Amino acid sequence: MKKLFAYVKNFSFPRLAGTDGEKRAVKLTVESFEEIGIDEALIIKRDFKFSDFYSTTLVKLIMILHLIFNLVLMLFAYIHVSLTIILIGGMIIFIYLLIRRLKHPEFPGFWGEYFGETLSATNVYVKIPAKKLPQNDAGNIIISAHLDSKSQTYTTFQRVAFYRLWAYSGIAFGAFYILYVIILFGNLPISFYITLYGAWISSSIISFSNILLLFLNTGNNSPGALDNASGMAIVFELCEYFSEHPLNNFNLWFCQFSGEELGTMGSRFFVNDNEHQFKKGRVFQINFDMISCSCHNENYIQYFESYGIVFRKKIAPLISKYVNLAAKKENINVKGFHLSIGAHTDTVPFHLRNFDAIDITTRAAALYTHTIKDTPDKVDPQVLLDTCKLVHRLILMMDNDYDKLCKNKELYCEIE
Repeated sequence: MKKLFAYVKNFSFPRLAGTDGEKRAVKLTVESFEEIGIDEALIIKRDFKFSDFYSTTLVKLIMILHLIFNLVLMLFAYIHVSLTIILIGGMIIFIYLLIRRLKHPEFPGFWGEYFGETLSATNVYVKIPAKKLPQNDAGNIIISAHLDSKSQTYTTFQRVAFYRLWAYSGIAFGAFYILYVIILFGNLPISFYITLYGAWISSSIISFSNILLLFLNTGNNSPGALDNASGMAIVFELCEYFSEHPLNNFNLWFCQFSGEELGTMGSRFFVNDNEHQFKKGRVFQINFDMISCSCHNENYIQYFESYGIVFRKKIAPLISKYVNLAAKKENINVKGFHLSIGAHTDTVPFHLRNFDAIDITTRAAALYTHTIKDTPDKVDPQVLLDTCKLVHRLILMMDNDYDKLCKNKELYCEIE
């Protein structure tokens, strides 16, 4: 536990991607890999450049457009319904074209190049080849965390609450407006006041949340102990063990990504660089982000189990089963939880390619992350140790089940 906590303290300083703090963190990451016995030639440093437009400016642009759209829409509803519907269609198309770029923001394009600042950052990772199978035939397990940190106007918990308020109010606004159109064109004997009052109330809430999110600014003041020195410590600890005890059937990658806080840029470049080595159905990612919260009663290991505002969609069901099996064998308390809106973590680029990826986290940590209060005293070394034990067991179980999982060279969710 002392070693895990030492990692947390060593990396607890502001280190926003593109700053001197991040460069210091990269240097310290390389040194930490060397100290655990990794040969310098095996430590890969991958420099990359990206635009911050999609992680900062675009969010505010969408909020401004949405705010204007709401106000104009309500005014046009009193002038002409058909004109309002045309306005809705035009705004949806424009927003859609903007949001499309969010799938691959690592490629700046017109908006990123001309309306964002170009930043430089560095990933650091190590690959431990399988000892039984050739590297090209073996599966791949990516163990990851992010080395950068950031501060924001609001905590992660508050920011998520504002996004939820915005999303649910938007759904309510759409429902009231659809009802308004149905009543109007269907000539139904229902009072328009229900829909008008409902639309105005939901529109007001949307506008309020928009204004709050407009003041969501990014800074470099958070020490980033929970987010994410805690995750980095676990990656180092697991790397130390498995560098001496490689798996038989899986290549292991131990990655400290940068640029996570500015659009998951590091993991995006990593996947782009190494996708040619990854065969679909043979790739798993286990990502650590905000582990433990010593000052909260929910100080234990959790994972993202499902997401969705209306319908729940499972996240990485195969790895989730292994997480629960490993927790049972190690007698460790682990719980999955639901996200009404998806979290933007380093698993996103893997999910976009239909790779199995899971986030190990502690939800209560969101009360302190992205603030100056994200300090080492909030990190519980025992929970970090339990996470190491859990994932150690999980990885060994997957390696032992390789033949069962890779039947016909494809992975199936056959674990009972």
